Amino acid sequence: MDAQQFLAEFGHIANAPGGITQIRQLVLQLAISGLLTNRQPNDIDANSLINENLKAQDHLIAKKQLKRQPSPKGIDKSEVPWLLPEGWAWVRLGTVTNYGDAPKLEYSNVTEDTWVLELEDIEKCTSRLLLKVTARERKFKSTKNGFPANSVLYGKLRPYLDKVLIADTSGVCTTEISPISFFDRIEAGYLRWYLKSPYFIAYANGATYGMNLPRVSTDTVREALFPFPPKIEQSRIVAKVDELMALCDKLEAQQQARRKLQNNLRQSTLQAVASATSPHELQSSWARLYANFGQMFHTPEDVADFRQLTMDLAVRGFLTDQRDEDEPAFYLLARIALEHKEMVLNGEMKRPKPLPEIDLTDAPFELPRGWAWARFPEVGLFGRGKSKHRPRNDPKLFSPSIYPLVQTGEVARANSVIKEFHSKYSEIGLAQSKLWPKGTLCITIAANIADAAILGFDACFPDSVVGFIPAPELRDEVEYFLLFMKTARERLLAFAPSTAQKNINLEILQSVLIPVPPKDEIKRILSRINEINAHCDRLVDIHAKAQDIGKLLAGASVAKLTGINTE
Repeated sequence: MDAQQFLAEFGHIANAPGGITQIRQLVLQLAISGLLTNRQPNDIDANSLINENLKAQDHLIAKKQLKRQPSPKGIDKSEVPWLLPEGWAWVRLGTVTNYGDAPKLEYSNVTEDTWVLELEDIEKCTSRLLLKVTARERKFKSTKNGFPANSVLYGKLRPYLDKVLIADTSGVCTTEISPISFFDRIEAGYLRWYLKSPYFIAYANGATYGMNLPRVSTDTVREALFPFPPKIEQSRIVAKVDELMALCDKLEAQQQARRKLQNNLRQSTLQAVASATSPHELQSSWARLYANFGQMFHTPEDVADFRQLTMDLAVRGFLTDQRDEDEPAFYLLARIALEHKEMVLNGEMKRPKPLPEIDLTDAPFELPRGWAWARFPEVGLFGRGKSKHRPRNDPKLFSPSIYPLVQTGEVARANSVIKEFHSKYSEIGLAQSKLWPKGTLCITIAANIADAAILGFDACFPDSVVGFIPAPELRDEVEYFLLFMKTARERLLAFAPSTAQKNINLEILQSVLIPVPPKDEIKRILSRINEINAHCDRLVDIHAKAQDIGKLLAGASVAKLTGINTE
């Protein structure tokens, strides 16, 4: 890819995931390669500047203001990563800086206003100073890592975090930051941009040590190859990079503003559809959604909003038609009530506590023709899990391990159907619990409030999970009740007490009103939702592939133009 092709594809590159970051890396790599600016006539060449730098070092060493460091090894031509323009020179960073020899701050110079810098004060990647703390507010262990104003402060811990700062005042810093306070004939801004370049970051990341806290050693940084530009060109490089980084900032701000507008448009349009109270309102608001669909849905998170909308419409009867031949839900509920009475008489279930009459003024919306309101105990078997024994982690409950135990975390992480478990009860564990059958709807009432999923196997669960087994006529339609829970979760959260660990009790959950359609319409609703979810899956896949292609394009473009592969 040449510059003309890059400009032609600039929009795709900039809008790709991480595209602006790739453009910033391109700018920095071009800058330290001498391809961002042109050499000025009569500019002092780099070799002369290096000689002046070494003389200045000798003077400071003689005055004992600088220690003489071991000389870095020479540079072999085979090591040079790219050819530099005329007037530039390759040199080891340790040859022209005091990296690894931070000046010790005299205690007599420390006051309450002395700047005390920690690594977390610097924002990763942007290198912005997030917080400036003085000795009045933060204690420091040692003054051995002092730095004067205009020092370049390099974060050597986890170098991929890209924390490089120019000090505006003197201070003292953590040993995880290396102050570079002597770099005669080198612009502080140029040195900073070099340390933030993809070339140097890749070099540092490739030479870290330590598994948990990777860091780059002093010797490794001192041996780094440094492209030294002529004097005037350094200033012009810094000015040009600053200018282009400001343009990148502006481009990012524009992208964020556009994304905010897209989000606002999506939310307002979805809200208009969700709040429709008649078929006419629904049709007109849906037409607006359809007309702007391409502008509103760009990421998997956007599509998740659309899925939620369709589920809300489904349980309100807006996704399916109401047919005269469908048996009204009232008759289905009446048959279930008779079944429950027989089960009580036969000892198959306990007599449920009587529920109050449903007050339609409490209903969240008006039901379509043939639908009816009901509560969980009125459409199936409903109760909490059991975990009577204390302590709950008693080893005898789990050894030997036989019966799967599902916890709230497995319910929360499940994608509709619970397929995993991490503990098993023994016979003793089962005796103080209860085994629920495959197909049970599990609803959490503690920790993760009102998460729901369907058991994919027979399992026990504790009293922080409620189980619901639909009546036999609705056993195959358990997914409808899962669908309802996904739409009602936010309303249920409102019932949860504001405590450290939120929870709702069984009484609250069993009082929730469920919109029950005719049985045949439930089948149509589930079929329609499955069809919509399949379309959404394809849309997510298309967007994901487009993002991957865009990311590859951005990375490949920068690699082609700079010769540096970045991650």
